Amino acid sequence: MNLSYFIAKRISFKRTGGFTGTIHQIAVASIAIGLSILIIAFLILGGFKQVVSDKVFSFTGHYQVHKFTSHNAYENYPSSKDSQFYTSYEDYGYIRHIQDYAYKPGLLKGDEEVQGVVLKGVSEAFDQEAFSTSMVKGRFIQFGKKGEASNEVVLSRNIADKLMLTVGDKVVMYFVQDPPRYRRFDIVGIYETYLEDFDDKIIIGDIQTIRNLNGWENDQVGGFEVFLKDPRLIDTKEEELYEVIDYDLKVDKVTTMFIQIFDWLKLLNNNVYVFLGLILFVAAFNMIAILFILIMERTQMIGLLKAIGSTNRQIRGIFVWNGVRIIGRGMLIGNLIGLGIAWLQDLTHLISLDPANYYMSYVPIQWNWPIVLGLNALILFVTTLVLFIPAMMISNVRPIKAIRFD
Repeated sequence: MNLSYFIAKRISFKRTGGFTGTIHQIAVASIAIGLSILIIAFLILGGFKQVVSDKVFSFTGHYQVHKFTSHNAYENYPSSKDSQFYTSYEDYGYIRHIQDYAYKPGLLKGDEEVQGVVLKGVSEAFDQEAFSTSMVKGRFIQFGKKGEASNEVVLSRNIADKLMLTVGDKVVMYFVQDPPRYRRFDIVGIYETYLEDFDDKIIIGDIQTIRNLNGWENDQVGGFEVFLKDPRLIDTKEEELYEVIDYDLKVDKVTTMFIQIFDWLKLLNNNVYVFLGLILFVAAFNMIAILFILIMERTQMIGLLKAIGSTNRQIRGIFVWNGVRIIGRGMLIGNLIGLGIAWLQDLTHLISLDPANYYMSYVPIQWNWPIVLGLNALILFVTTLVLFIPAMMISNVRPIKAIRFD
């Protein structure tokens, strides 16, 4: 057995009481608290980013492809579904799904109130599964036969509350055009994303309704929403998408369209990394201070070991091994605490949030095991590395003075 490791085990806190035992316990607690806080912070950060991003992407896709226009963005120039980009998107390995859409602004009239809204027309291609997490009441619209418009719509909770409407009610929407037109819709569902850009103005209906209002052909749409297989490629695949679309179309990246939301997520990201740096600094400082104290307390032992022929390297190894054992115990407890709290929150949604400020009603958790393993590896590497700083002072200890040290 390694001599340094053997002696380190003999002087561990399980075999030592009094002041040394207290120092060991403080060291273990500092590592455990720091690691558990980091695990919780990163899992919550991942949850925030995933939930908010998924809400936006389920509503808009990762890119929106449409005609160039110089007027109101909620009035589309028609594009054809016969575009090769749309009909053959399976040939492009990075695209998971494409769905067509069209926008039409108008006035929605309740019994007593009127609200300016935008009708988003969708087709059977709409990814209802991704959007299902935002549905809070009723169901999604059912589409009519080809060429026939469904009169069903889905409203946001905000719009429904303002107009005092609910599932099963009928509502009239007026469209400002020449000549003015209106349509009577049946409300079949209520959605809620907690995102003002959608909840305050968007209702969802059949794209055929907009075709009929605009006098479009059955193969014409306002644009296309493109979903990537890997959302992390959203910044790198934009140029590739430009190369395959028709010359008269443009690509809008959703992270740019809703930059205020994604900038907020980046700000959260920066805050957590600053937090990581502070925790690492505190953990490293604690380990240095604690090892200095242990070396001072064991000065006589160091002198005696030197007197009987032990090398500086062997003696340093004793204290480094002792520090590693402290770190290991602290990390074990920290993982149990951090993962336990995260599991409890994920299971019960115990900690709630104000949706008006955070876009969700509870603190979300994303189980990102590479991040958890990375945090453990980083804590272990940094704290083990700094152990060699106080251990270097052992070289300056003289046996005679150390044995007489009191």
